[in-house]
Amino acid sequence: RKGGKVLTALAAAAFGFVVGISFPVVITPKDSATRKYLLALAVGYDEKANVDATFSDNFDIVLFHYDGRTTEWDEVFEWSKEVAHVSARKQTKWWFAKRFLHPSIVAPYDYIFLWDEDLGVENFTAEAYLDIVRKHGLEISQPGLDATNGTTNYDITIKRNDSEIHKTDAARESCRDVHKPPCSGFVEVMAPVFSRDAWRCVWHMIQNDFVHAWGLDSNIWRCVHDPEEQIGIVDAQYLVHHAVPTLQGQGEKEKEGGRSEVRARQFEEMRAFRSRVSDADDELANRTSSIQN
Repeated sequence: RKGGKVLTALAAAAFGFVVGISFPVVITPKDSATRKYLLALAVGYDEKANVDATFSDNFDIVLFHYDGRTTEWDEVFEWSKEVAHVSARKQTKWWFAKRFLHPSIVAPYDYIFLWDEDLGVENFTAEAYLDIVRKHGLEISQPGLDATNGTTNYDITIKRNDSEIHKTDAARESCRDVHKPPCSGFVEVMAPVFSRDAWRCVWHMIQNDFVHAWGLDSNIWRCVHDPEEQIGIVDAQYLVHHAVPTLQGQGEKEKEGGRSEVRARQFEEMRAFRSRVSDADDELANRTSSIQN
């Protein structure tokens, strides 16, 4: 899709990042944005068939290329000529998002879809999904996952057959605290959908020196007023997670230990993120105590 000023601003930001300078850009006011929603995907060329899915004309699309192959997409898909492309080898969508999806740049969009490339959307329609999100007042959400076809990591993200949405996993015995993630106030980093206001908060939570953002999903509840009501899983519109390795397999097959090193980095980042959050909580508690005294 031929994006207007917003995608132009994003392209300028990407170019500026590469050459090491910044450009003044004019951001389209919210009222004059030509499209309401943004879909951002981290993609590799080998998964192009899976990415070739239809979203409505109300979406602008940006592809974050982690394998350095960008122009080849235009040779296969006509729609590729009309979206924004940003390339940086062996980076993840959260690395890209921190650098190129600044809240000021994406402010014209009502919702930001920040998705992985390995999601089956045969049972998903974006407009119907957003109708449900609005109906239930969800600021942060994700489609449910089909547990009969594909993989799941958390019980709460599994699609239910008897509801339009669900916000808690309290019925499961594995839930130790129904008021805390991942039992409520939780979506996975795989396929989150953020409102404009929620994204402004989440973007600031993304750590600039991290790549994988592990641990972020357990803390995004901090970005809404009432996590148990404003964060949820949409069952009526659902996905299949094919669980295709990206950085774990990209360019690492010839390097012994490559995949295990990526996995180790993911856990290392998660531990570091949790430590930083804990330190921030302690600092806030100390400040609050000082003010009260």
